[in-house]
Amino acid sequence: MMERMQKVGTTRTVSTVRDTGGVVTSQVRRTVLPGGLRVVTEQMAGARSATIGVWVDVGSRDETPSLHGASHFLEHLLFKGTHERSALDISVALDAVGGEFNAFTAKEYTCFHARVLDEDLPLAVDVLGDMVTSSLITAEDVEAEREVILDEIAMHDDDPDDVVHNLFAEQAWGATSPLGRSIAGTEESITGLDRARILRFYRKHYRPEHMVVSVAGSLDHATVVRQVRKAFGRRDFLSGEQTPVGPRRTSRRVRVHPGQVEATRPFEQVNVVLGMESYPRDDDRRFALGVLNTALGGGTSSRLFQEIRERRGLAYSVYSFTSHHADAGVVGVSVGCLPSKLDEVLATVRLELARVAADGITDDELVRGKGQLRGGLVLGLEDSASRMIRLGKAELVHDELLEIDEVMAKIDAVTLEEVRTIAADVFARPEILAIVGPA
Repeated sequence: MMERMQKVGTTRTVSTVRDTGGVVTSQVRRTVLPGGLRVVTEQMAGARSATIGVWVDVGSRDETPSLHGASHFLEHLLFKGTHERSALDISVALDAVGGEFNAFTAKEYTCFHARVLDEDLPLAVDVLGDMVTSSLITAEDVEAEREVILDEIAMHDDDPDDVVHNLFAEQAWGATSPLGRSIAGTEESITGLDRARILRFYRKHYRPEHMVVSVAGSLDHATVVRQVRKAFGRRDFLSGEQTPVGPRRTSRRVRVHPGQVEATRPFEQVNVVLGMESYPRDDDRRFALGVLNTALGGGTSSRLFQEIRERRGLAYSVYSFTSHHADAGVVGVSVGCLPSKLDEVLATVRLELARVAADGITDDELVRGKGQLRGGLVLGLEDSASRMIRLGKAELVHDELLEIDEVMAKIDAVTLEEVRTIAADVFARPEILAIVGPA
């Protein structure tokens, strides 16, 4: 566990990994700064780069209907300038050293990140610290960025995959539910947001106790802490002994709303998402569900890919997915096909889900599913950016950092019976079906 009640100013070692010769290859350390800002680092032996992420515990599900899209709007605005840097200064600072920087907004958090050479990490820390703590959010920038976001919403509305998944979420959680609303907002909600409301949203949520700074790569933890303290200490941002805010906890599950929803778009294909309610993100069954999901539709050897694309030639793209939140979850299948093949595609997907629910998966599928998950886990953590994301999510979302070997052991421990039980449970639940395509 991350020991959230750790005393301000103290540092603890979360984990240390050594090679067969006893040499430290990775070390994770954690420090809590004044105000409750958490700094978590992973020193990676042999790395020449470093990646920093500033994670904020706010996302689209924290918005009221009148603030729909505010989290994403704010993500854009923090790149527009501070008391010390213009928007151009921010871009030039990291471009000049070959750095990569960006941000993303999810339903439960926002992240600003930069990847640089290890020698340029102090610059990246300072730029992100400046952006997060001291953005001006001027009326002029709000108006200019409003047009950019409206263009972005229009772009997503032209993407069949985006449209059908947004429609699926709206049906699953409800159009008026924060989980059911799109992250970017709508044309109406973005048009209605003004500087005053965005600024209040910024000041309410962008507080140190709601933030995590995660850094991975070639680094020294104590040095990073000093850099973060300086960069985030602007304008008295770090003050007091505030306790960090823990991960979202709730005793109530957000239930899904089964049913079918359709939308007409002038696309050549029909895009379909068919799914059911599953488990929240910290449910212990997530490892077995992950194996099931991989065996069902996680690659070219998966059951759905082989049956729908290879054997029947019904679709070019087909895959299954899981989506987990603090108090909710869904599992589903996504397919794009010609309109004339829609009925057969849906019948085939339903047939395969029914078979898995009745009989589970085979020994070979279990082995392949585990192997794919284990390989994807390890290969996905070979660079500093993926390690930074792992650290940030562990601290902000899960309140627990599992060692890679621990995760692999949990995957290896999954049995055929566990997978069969979960398949029988989940795939027997009422359907959520979203269809987008020509009339």
